[in-house]
Amino acid sequence: MSQKGGALPAGKPVVVVTGGGSGIGAAVAERLAGSHSVVVCGRRQSSLDEVAIRSGADAAVIDVTDYGAARELIAGVVARYGRLDGLVLNAGMVASAAVADMALDEWNQQIDVNLTAPFVMAQAALPHLIKSQGAIVAVSSVGAIQTGPGLGAYAAAKAGISQLMKCIAYENARFGVRANVVAPGWIRTEMGDVEMRALAISDDLEAAYSKVSEHVPQRRAGTAMEAAEVIAFLLSPAASFVNGADYAVDGGSLIANSGMTYFGSQMR
Repeated sequence: MSQKGGALPAGKPVVVVTGGGSGIGAAVAERLAGSHSVVVCGRRQSSLDEVAIRSGADAAVIDVTDYGAARELIAGVVARYGRLDGLVLNAGMVASAAVADMALDEWNQQIDVNLTAPFVMAQAALPHLIKSQGAIVAVSSVGAIQTGPGLGAYAAAKAGISQLMKCIAYENARFGVRANVVAPGWIRTEMGDVEMRALAISDDLEAAYSKVSEHVPQRRAGTAMEAAEVIAFLLSPAASFVNGADYAVDGGSLIANSGMTYFGSQMR
């Protein structure tokens, strides 16, 4: 396979994972361990170091909203490894507030982390992904499609990243680049645990997850590794003709009609 700009150096495919210190990002690093050279980045050195020990990944401390540092990270990875084959845009945050009450700073922060930072990172990575005919996978959310109270900024940003990936796919497919989205539902992660505690449903996290998942067709929350498996597939040659797609990893929650949940409770 010919490569624009010369042959790539031999070796494992190289993947950068943002938000790699916990949750889905950490699971991606563990899932790709052995088959890829992985660089996990995030804000907390201690968490990144733990992931690095478990997975063999390299760790880079970075605030993804420091856009200059984000570009330097991509350049540094390519300088070290000689290539970049994949980018997983997993860093994210949510600050619940009703639209009527949301401070502009709260809006801007969520748009920066969840949408603008992925744009900057993807833009920096694209020349290298064109050379390797690589892939981007962005972690969106079922909240990009169905929303709930207090999620105005988060839902808008996640819907935006889904559309951004489609634009990247459309513009760069002719160069062999693929860009897809994984949209998780309730996943057992550190961020999910924080949300469970904030809901004050129960001091028991198991009971809280059970409550919020009672109308999910599979009747449970997912695991970070279940999301990571789909991400690994989308990065792989097995997904070579998958481009601009949204993959829900949600136990079927998006197919559920909320008005029919009572009838489901009557079924054996």
